[in-house]
Amino acid sequence: MTDTKRFTGTKDYIATDDLKVAVNAAVTLERPLLVKGEPGTGKTVLAEQIAKAMGAPLLQWHIKSTTKAHQGLYEYDAVARLRDGQLGEERARDVKNYIKRGKLWDAFVADQRPVLLIDEIDKADIEFPNDLLQELDRMEFFVYETGETIKADHRPIIIITSNNEKELPDAFLRRCFFHYINFPDEGTMNSIIDVHFPGIKQRLVANAMKVFYELREVPGLKKKPSTSELLDWIKLLLAEDIDLETLREKDVRKAIPPLHGALLKNEQDIHMFERLAFLARREG
Repeated sequence: MTDTKRFTGTKDYIATDDLKVAVNAAVTLERPLLVKGEPGTGKTVLAEQIAKAMGAPLLQWHIKSTTKAHQGLYEYDAVARLRDGQLGEERARDVKNYIKRGKLWDAFVADQRPVLLIDEIDKADIEFPNDLLQELDRMEFFVYETGETIKADHRPIIIITSNNEKELPDAFLRRCFFHYINFPDEGTMNSIIDVHFPGIKQRLVANAMKVFYELREVPGLKKKPSTSELLDWIKLLLAEDIDLETLREKDVRKAIPPLHGALLKNEQDIHMFERLAFLARREG
């Protein structure tokens, strides 16, 4: 991969023009790309597709509530070394045997410029982003146990995703190029469906999308269905050979769509639609 290679999307990933601009701007500036958007808008998959398009290795660091920043650098197992030392193990003489490299370390020493995904950074505690500031700026860190400095041979392309569960610190935001992935409009969604279901009948797509977008607009919905849920739903409609007329006549304000378990993912929303359907039948 050369640094002049630009991201233009892939045959498996429909990237809007503004997303392509954001990716290439972050690569040019050599800054992390911070991506936000509704769940299911392709934030995590973006890193995979950038790596695929650029022929770069992909490293993924999926953040949990218990994840600490230093785990991205390395972890030192002092307890295991002490135990082995007490047992007279030869390996206990070398501290390097007890150091586990993290994803940042792997990214820094990769043979070619990699893509590093730091996924759902807002799941960790509020100090997590600030604890990474120096390493992301300098592209190096110090290993105290061995006295060595690990410095990036190739500055990785860093993609950071957030679901807005927590506000990120201003100091961290200043170091990122930011992009918000808007929910796909109907034209973009049609292209996404074509990628996953080539040759699908457009009448089915048109009617399914009509129900889907109407459902997303229903007031009071706790969790709006996402792109991935629409794709699951269409797969089921095809598998079950649902009559097209069933979809065409469906008013989501009066009844629950067929196979709604692919779209509605909590009992509150299902109960709301059941009440709407009951009221609609009573008024009818």
